[in-house]
Amino acid sequence: MSKVFTIVEGLENLGALRTGGQGSVYKGKRTGTIYSAVKLIPTPIHTESGDDKNYRNFQNEVAKLQKVNEIPNPNIVKILSSGVTESGSFPFIEMEYIDGPDLNELLAPPHEKIFTLKELLKVADQLACALAHCHKVGVKHGDIKSNNVKYNIHTGNYVLLDFGLAIMSEEQRRSSIRHAGAAEFMAPEQHEGKMLLQTDVYSYGVILYELLTGDVPFPLTGEGDTGRNAVMLGHMESEVPDPIKARKLNLPEGWAEQKLRQEMQVPAWLINLISKCLQKKPEDRYADGQELHDAIVTGSISASAGSGSVGGVSKANIEALKAENKKLQQQVLELQSENQDADGDAPAVPDDESKMIVSKLAFNALVALLVLFVGFSVYAAFYKKDARLPKATTSQDSLQTVQDTSQMANPQQDVPANQVYKERRQRADSLKRVRDSLIKATIDSTTAARAAARDSATIDTSSKP
Repeated sequence: MSKVFTIVEGLENLGALRTGGQGSVYKGKRTGTIYSAVKLIPTPIHTESGDDKNYRNFQNEVAKLQKVNEIPNPNIVKILSSGVTESGSFPFIEMEYIDGPDLNELLAPPHEKIFTLKELLKVADQLACALAHCHKVGVKHGDIKSNNVKYNIHTGNYVLLDFGLAIMSEEQRRSSIRHAGAAEFMAPEQHEGKMLLQTDVYSYGVILYELLTGDVPFPLTGEGDTGRNAVMLGHMESEVPDPIKARKLNLPEGWAEQKLRQEMQVPAWLINLISKCLQKKPEDRYADGQELHDAIVTGSISASAGSGSVGGVSKANIEALKAENKKLQQQVLELQSENQDADGDAPAVPDDESKMIVSKLAFNALVALLVLFVGFSVYAAFYKKDARLPKATTSQDSLQTVQDTSQMANPQQDVPANQVYKERRQRADSLKRVRDSLIKATIDSTTAARAAARDSATIDTSSKP
């Protein structure tokens, strides 16, 4: 057996684990100044066995707390051990010691009375993350308040402490609430000894309100039961004061004008979140820490996407703008429909079955056919008349022959030899011009009809949804 010896002060050797040519490995025990925080439960346990109800409840709740630490969370204190004290038989839980101030201390001088929005959002996110982690394994904290959230100066994280009420019975909680100084953070149902997941959500909302405004919604103004009862009635019956007005009153005088304006641009989603957390009825709040944390993530994303702060463009304003846009689009469609009716594109009385509805394309085609028919009719009439001209020409030629013969016989008559020919030529040219004009008119009408058809098709296509 290896000899047990102290390697250096504070590091004791408990024996060799493995030896070899390259050296030996020993089991060591570190001793020295290791600090922890111990929470004592006020109700003693008489017997550490299953026969003692308090001991059974304590063991069950400690098992839940151990689940919290199965997956490490940087925003939750680590549970180191639990047991019953040798003196007095009080149950206790041992937690790691967090070096740094709590939120209550950070709101007191020499610090400012309110948090900046940047730091407030950091607390909101990390504390909601801690609650989501606890509620996921079924652990309700029950004692969330400013001095139970500490700032770790070594990690920069905000850490949720003190799960003492989580392992108390309802009667123990009632007694603790009556004698505790944290009535300002208690949910309405908690004054009856009830503790729900929504109870933690309410206390969370009180903390955010305090960091935003510099004070809790219902401060404790007097000592004893009178002041505590006034706070309790405030939580149960009174309306929460406007946080924006309260923040404005507590703005530090030393801040520059630009910073003052910036720090008053509180996101609308954050105000709505605090308001929902502080609802009187548990069912009107967020169901648990996970839903609460999801709301913070959604709000942060919407803010980065350009949503406004209080006084800016809220979700309600966006919905109103969408409704107005839809109304304007409907009015545009109605105007277009009226214009089409005025142009003859739609029937004035579409429900009258005695009238035939003809599309614009069919109407233009009918007009083109009618023009062609008229054109060809006129052309045919002139063509027939022109067809009869040779006979008249022949007679005229015969007469011209006679006249020419007579002219030859009587040279004194002055009748032009080509007079008849010129008249016939002029008549043919006139007929040709009339025919060309009709053909051109027909071609122009057909082209216009095709263009109208294309325009009608374009309008029909663009009007489809």
